[in-house]
Amino acid sequence: MDFWDFFWLLVWSFFFIAYLMVMFQIFADLVRDKDLAGGWKALWVVVLFVAPFLAALIYLVARGRGMSERAMASARAAQQDTDAYIRQVAARPLPADQIATGKQLLDSGAITPSEFDALKAKALA
Repeated sequence: MDFWDFFWLLVWSFFFIAYLMVMFQIFADLVRDKDLAGGWKALWVVVLFVAPFLAALIYLVARGRGMSERAMASARAAQQDTDAYIRQVAARPLPADQIATGKQLLDSGAITPSEFDALKAKALA
């Protein structure tokens, strides 16, 4: 295999992977779209299998704006879910709650008064 054969292999591989990515994005958009009825979704899938390049081009021109809006809404929802999860996991207890917990441990004898003082100083810091 000489240089030009390898070069054209890379070029065609790039276009094939780009084509697959576009097709997966279209299928994902079809699944994500709640306004499009099931029959229309099935028709789009059939047309994408029968005439893939033409159907993908028509889909991107006809439904491209809605496709980007749905993708952005999905990304926004994922970001909000991630932020909510991080806030939930990383939430620090209030200093009063930490001191109350420390007092309960002190009363039960699990910690010493010096450990309670250290815990209280850390909570108030």
